[in-house]
Amino acid sequence: MPSLINRRAFLTGIAAGAAVMAAPSAAKSAPSPKREDSSAPKPRLQAPPPGLADPAFRPLPVGSIRPEGWLLRQLRQQADGLTGHLDEFWPDVGQSQWFGGPAEGWERAPYWLDGAIPLAWILADKPLQARIGHYIDHIVKSQRPDGWYAPYPIDASAKPYDLWAILLANKMLVQYHEATGDARVLEAVVRNLKAVLAALDRTPLFGWGKFRWFEGLIAVYYAYEKTGAPWLLDLARKLQAQGFDYRTFYGGEDVTVPTPRRGLWKWDKHVVNTGLVPKAYALTWRLTRRDDERAFPAKILEVLDQHHGQVTGMFTGDECLAGKNPIQGTELCAVVEFMYSLEHLLALTGEPAYGDRLERVAFNALPAAFAPDMWSHQYDQQVNQVQCTINPDHMWTTNGPESNLFGLEPNFGCCTANMHQGWPKFAAHLWMKTADEGIAAVAYAPSTAAFDVRGTPVRVACATDYPFRETLTITVKTDKPVRFPLVLRVPAWAGDATMKPPRGSEVGLRAGTFFRTEREWKDGDAVVLRFPMAVKTSRRYNESIAVERGPLVYSLKLGETWTRVNADKPHRELPHGDFEVRPATPWNYGLIVDEKKPAADIVFEERPVGERPFSAEGAGVAARAKGRKIPTWKLNQGWAGEISPGEAESKEPVEDLTLIPYGCAKIRVTEFPKLKG
Repeated sequence: MPSLINRRAFLTGIAAGAAVMAAPSAAKSAPSPKREDSSAPKPRLQAPPPGLADPAFRPLPVGSIRPEGWLLRQLRQQADGLTGHLDEFWPDVGQSQWFGGPAEGWERAPYWLDGAIPLAWILADKPLQARIGHYIDHIVKSQRPDGWYAPYPIDASAKPYDLWAILLANKMLVQYHEATGDARVLEAVVRNLKAVLAALDRTPLFGWGKFRWFEGLIAVYYAYEKTGAPWLLDLARKLQAQGFDYRTFYGGEDVTVPTPRRGLWKWDKHVVNTGLVPKAYALTWRLTRRDDERAFPAKILEVLDQHHGQVTGMFTGDECLAGKNPIQGTELCAVVEFMYSLEHLLALTGEPAYGDRLERVAFNALPAAFAPDMWSHQYDQQVNQVQCTINPDHMWTTNGPESNLFGLEPNFGCCTANMHQGWPKFAAHLWMKTADEGIAAVAYAPSTAAFDVRGTPVRVACATDYPFRETLTITVKTDKPVRFPLVLRVPAWAGDATMKPPRGSEVGLRAGTFFRTEREWKDGDAVVLRFPMAVKTSRRYNESIAVERGPLVYSLKLGETWTRVNADKPHRELPHGDFEVRPATPWNYGLIVDEKKPAADIVFEERPVGERPFSAEGAGVAARAKGRKIPTWKLNQGWAGEISPGEAESKEPVEDLTLIPYGCAKIRVTEFPKLKG
C-alpha cells in the first residue's frame, strides 16, 4: 500500500402547505445578449461577481446544537471511549510533532482534533475542551514567522512537502475558532494561508493534496467571510486549478470498473478520496457560480450508486472502489468523510435528497463499524459480514488480513485518527439557518438548537426516538413571541407524512421535499411530525434481497462471540484491545418474503432504545421474519460465500428469524439470497 509520510484520506422540491419555501437558486447567469447585426461588436464576457455565492442554508456555530436522548448517550459513549482518551495513550496523537512530541507529524493529530473539537463543544465537556485548548495553544505558539506550522519542514522548498496535512489542519483550526472565538487562531490560519498561496507558485499540489485540494476551500472561505481579503479567493482559484479534475474522471469508464482483488492501488479510485469528493464542485460553485458545478455532486453519486453502491448508502472501497458485491468492504474513513460531504451538500444546495442519504449512512454504516462501547472499530465493514477474523485468505482489493477486526488500529491507523468526526459533525448539522432568519431541520435526531431571530434568542427542541420511531415533536422555546419560518425536511421514503401545527389542523406533507411553515411562535408551541415507515424490499447484487424500513436497513441477528487477539502488541490494553468476532448461531439463510407485500411476512416491534443504541441488545426496533437455511451457502476464504445469481434452492425447515438494524449488528447477513418457490 502506498505511503507518503503516512497515507491518507435545488433541484429542491418544496412542499406546499401553509406556505411554500422558494428554492435557493444558483446565482443567475448574465442574460444572453439580443441577436444583433453580425457586424456589430461582440459584447465582452462578464467577469464573475465578486465574493462568494450564498449557500442555501448556513450551519449553526459549533456548540449551538445540543444532543438529547439516544444521541446524547451515543456521543457521551464516544467521549468516554477512544475519542475522549486517544491522546492519553496513542503516541501518534499524544506525542505528535504538532504538539511538540517526536511522533507522527502529518495528518493524525489534526484528524483527531477535527472530531474531538465538535464532540467536546457539543457535549460542553470542560475537561476535554481544556486538553484540546492546550494542544491548539501549542500549535499557534509554535507557528513560525514565515506562517508555517512547526511540523512543516524548514527545507520544504528543496524537498517538496505534500500540503494535505496543512489543508486538514486549517480546516480543523477554523472549526476551533468558530467554537471559541479565539482571535489568535484565525490570525494563525490567515498567516498560513498566505504561505500556502506563495508555496503553490513554487511547488504545485501533488500527492494527497492534489486529490484533496477542495478541502482547502473550507478554511479559505471561512477566512474570507471573516476578513474579506480578496487574495483568499485567488488562493481558492489556484487550489482548484492545481487539483485533480474529478469532472473528467467521473465522465470516463475507469471509475465504473471495480478494482481487482489484491489489485492496483489508484489515487483516483481511493475510497476516502471518493468520500471527500462529492462536495468539491458544490464548494467551487460558490466561487464560480457555474450551475454545472453545483449540479455535479448528483452525477458523482449516480455513478457510485450504479457501479459500487451498497444498501447502506455507502459505496465499496477496500481500499479502492470495489463494485457492488456485499462482501467487498467499505473503509470507516470513507464513511465519516462521506457524511461530512453530505452535510456540506445539504447546506450548499438545499437539496433534501442529501439529507436522506446522510441519515441512511449515519444510522447504518457509521455505527456498524464501531464496537458497541466505541473502544474499538473496524477498518473495513462488509454488508454481508458473518465473521471478523485475522484472515490471510482475504479478498480485499489492497487492504490486509486484519482489516475487519474490531481493534485499536486494524490494518492502518488512519481510521483510528479520523473516525471521530462522524457522530459529532452529524449532530452539529441537524439544524441550519435559512437566509430569512428561519431554522431548518435538515436531518433528525433528538436535539436542541439555539439561535437568534433579529436579536431574540430562540431554542427549538426535537423530542424523538427517530430513527427507531415514526413520530417527532418540535417545540419552540422563547421569552417572547417571535415570527420566523420553520423548514422541515420530509424524507423521500415517508409517504403519507403529516404535520400537526400548534394551532390548526393536521396537514399532509409531500415526500422528498422541504416543508415551510411561518408564523409567530409563542413559548411552548409544538409541531408534531409523523413519518410513516413502511417496510420495503430491494433487489441488490445478483438479485439478492435487502430489507429497509424508513432510514434503517435490517440484518439477520446473529449470536456474537468476541475473542481478544493481538494482546502482545503495543497499546492493546483493555478496553482498547483487538477482537475477533465469530457467529454463535447459523447465518446461511434465505429470506421468505412476498416482495410485493413484504409487510405480510416481516413484522416490526418497538423495543426500548438502550443505553448503547447501536448494539444488538440496545436496538430500539426489531423484526420477525421467516427463512430457510441454504446448505450450499458456506464460508469461502474466511468470508460468507459470494451470492450466486438466480434463486437458491432449499428444502430445509422454515425457521423464525430476527432482523435488527444494520448498525446494531456487528456480524450480519443483510443481502439475502432469493429463495426458489
